[in-house]
Amino acid sequence: MTRSPVVFRIPMRTRFRGQTVREGVLLHGPAGWGEFSPFPEYGPRECARWLACAREAAFEGWPEPVRDSVPVNATVPAVDPERAHDIVRRSGCGTAKVKVAEPGQTFDDDVARVEAVRDALGPSGRLRVDVNGAWEVDEAVRRLKRLDRFDLEYAEQPCATLEELAAVRRACDVPIAADESIRRAEDPLRVRAAEAADIAVVKVQPLGGVRAALRVVEACGLPAVVSSAVETSVGLAAGLALAAALPSLPYACGLGTMALLSGDVADDSLVPVDGRLAVRRPSVDYGLLSAFEIESPQWLRRMQEASR
Repeated sequence: MTRSPVVFRIPMRTRFRGQTVREGVLLHGPAGWGEFSPFPEYGPRECARWLACAREAAFEGWPEPVRDSVPVNATVPAVDPERAHDIVRRSGCGTAKVKVAEPGQTFDDDVARVEAVRDALGPSGRLRVDVNGAWEVDEAVRRLKRLDRFDLEYAEQPCATLEELAAVRRACDVPIAADESIRRAEDPLRVRAAEAADIAVVKVQPLGGVRAALRVVEACGLPAVVSSAVETSVGLAAGLALAAALPSLPYACGLGTMALLSGDVADDSLVPVDGRLAVRRPSVDYGLLSAFEIESPQWLRRMQEASR
């Protein structure tokens, strides 16, 4: 039996991407639960892809996996070095992604955080930084060269546009990963034609679901890293299904983000063990769902507008 859509709000443990709470809508259908949780800046046209992902999860299900577990990275918000070190050590992950270029912080803050993460990982761990498009080209080249003394695996979206990413890639030895240039683009395949990136960061909700994201990865021809949009375990399960279905998975994925939320709608949350997530679909706990449910005509209106 299907249920009516449920709007949820879960506080975050740490401010992340300017957010202090995570909100969205959970849909229930014959295949299970799906999550619709676009960020506030997304309009109806972009939200339509997020809704397609939720509907796929609820009414169609996902392709068969080709692996039974997925390696994941620790995600380090823009916190002080001591907290950053602790997050990585507690995570059990051999790869860490560090947020840099946070408004109100300095590049020296970034350097200190990255240094602390490298210390926590040890020399064999993999370290990547996420800039969210905040730097200009010259600034990105200069700063990545300085950060590369910590042996960066790659830099995610150092600049905002494809042209800028391509310029940084030509001028810098650090591999470049495209995120916003794929998930927010009218044509996510332009990243390859522009020779703007070495790696494609793909997020299942913004790309319209598991099957749509698989088509993008195949057409893009770049190695893919599957990342989350800071979802509940319902949304994370869709990202996990994508990572599990990819023919090749050379990098750890950014799906170990449950620790950023103060709670979950599942009692068997998707939390990594020894740096890996087992491929599974967690069960929604109706008690937890009720605890985080809110009344929000605005969210139901966003969903209706996305379906037009």
